[in-house]
Amino acid sequence: MSGIPHDHYEPKSGFEKWLDERLPIVGLAYGTLMIPTPKNLNWWWIWGIVLAFCLVMQIVTGIILVMHYTPHVDLAFASIEHIMRDVNGGHMIRYIHMNGASLFFLAVYIHIFRGLFYGSYKAPREITWIVGMIIYLLMMATGFMGYVLPWGQMSFWGATVITGLFGAIPFIGEPLQTFLLGGPAVDNATLNRFFSLHYLLPFVIAALVAVHIWAFHTTGNNNPTGVEVRRGSKEEVKKDTLPFWPYFVIKDLFALGLILVGFFAIVGFMPNYLGHPDNYIEANALATPAHIVPEWYFLPFYAILRAFTADVWVVQFVSFITGGIIDAKFFGVLAMFGAIIVMALAPWLDTSSVRSGQYRPAFKWWYRLLLIDFVVLMWVGARDTNFPHDWISLIGSTYWFAYFLVILPLLGLFEKPTTPPATIEEDFNAHYPGAAE
Repeated sequence: MSGIPHDHYEPKSGFEKWLDERLPIVGLAYGTLMIPTPKNLNWWWIWGIVLAFCLVMQIVTGIILVMHYTPHVDLAFASIEHIMRDVNGGHMIRYIHMNGASLFFLAVYIHIFRGLFYGSYKAPREITWIVGMIIYLLMMATGFMGYVLPWGQMSFWGATVITGLFGAIPFIGEPLQTFLLGGPAVDNATLNRFFSLHYLLPFVIAALVAVHIWAFHTTGNNNPTGVEVRRGSKEEVKKDTLPFWPYFVIKDLFALGLILVGFFAIVGFMPNYLGHPDNYIEANALATPAHIVPEWYFLPFYAILRAFTADVWVVQFVSFITGGIIDAKFFGVLAMFGAIIVMALAPWLDTSSVRSGQYRPAFKWWYRLLLIDFVVLMWVGARDTNFPHDWISLIGSTYWFAYFLVILPLLGLFEKPTTPPATIEEDFNAHYPGAAE
C-alpha cells in the first residue's frame, strides 16, 4: 500500500476481476506505473531506467553466452573464441555483454552520486539506500567473477590477486581463501565456482531491484528540492506530482534511446576499447603480466586498496596497537571495503537538516571535490605504485574517508543553507511558469 494517496486499480471486466482476486499482478503493475512522481524531476533521474535495461540486457545476453561457454580451464578460452568466430552473431552478443557491464557501472555511479548530492539517502529512505548499496556490492562481485570467465591472462591473475586479499584476514583468511578457490590456487574449481555465482547473482540482483522499487511505494521518490510530496489529500498530491506513466516513462525512454545510440556505436566500432589486450592471451600461471589492472569500474577502490602500504604512518600505528594482527595488506582490504561502507552510512553521517545539496552552498564545494577525487582515484588505480602515483592514491583515499567521516558531519553543524521552496509545486512553477496555465 502506497504512503502517498493515489488512484488504485479497479478491475472492470469479469476476467479482470477473476484474475485480480487470484493474482493481483495487473493491480501491481498499475500501481507501479501510475505511482505519483514529483513533477520537478530533472534529467539526473533518467538513470534508473538505464539500470533496469542494463540488468535485463546482461541477463538475456548472459543466458545466450552460457549456451556456448565451457567452464573448464582447458576449454574456457577456446569456448570464448568459438563464440566469437563460429556462433552466429556470437561476437556481437559477447561485445554487448562485455560493454554492457561498463554501461551498467557508469549508470550506477551516476545514480549513486546523484543520490549523494540530492540527499536521496536521508529519512525516510535509509533502507532504500542500503538496499541500493547491497545491489552495488553484488554488481561488483558479479562483474569480478565475469571478468575471470574468459580465462585470459588478466582474468587469471586478477582472480589470483583479488582472492589473495581474503588470505590477509587474520585467523580465518587462509581457510576462507581455500574455500573461495576450491583448492590451494586458482584452478578449475575456482572457475566453476565463479561461473556458478556469476550466473546466479544477477537473479539475486533482480530480486533486490524489485525490493528497491517497491520501497518507493511507501516513501515516494526524492526530487531536486528534497521537499516531500504533500500527503494531505489527492488534490494536494496532484499539485506536486504527475503519474509515472506516461510522463516520466516517455522521458526516460527518450533518454535511454540517446544513451543506446552511443552504447551501440562503441559496441560496433570500438568494442575492445575498455578491455585489456592481455586478456586475449590464454591464462598462463607461469607468466605474470607486467601490470595487473582490473576493469575501469573497480579502479577507484583498487587505488584505495594499494594506497595504504607499510610505509604509511596510520598503517604502522594500527599494526603496532594490534600487535601486528592488522598488517599493511589487511589494512588495505579494510580500507577498500570501508570506502564502500562509509558511503552506505551516509544517512547517519550527514547531519544537515536540509536534504538537497542544491540549497547547501558549502556542501557543493566539498561534493565537487569528491567527484574530482573519485575520477583521480580511477585514473591512478590504473597506474603503477611508484612516485607520485603512490602519494596521489594516499591523498585521494584520505579525502574519500574525510568527506564521509569528518566533512559531512561537521557541515551539518556549521553550514548555513539557503531556504528550499515550501512545496514541489512552487519549485516547478518557478522553473516552468507557463506550465500550469
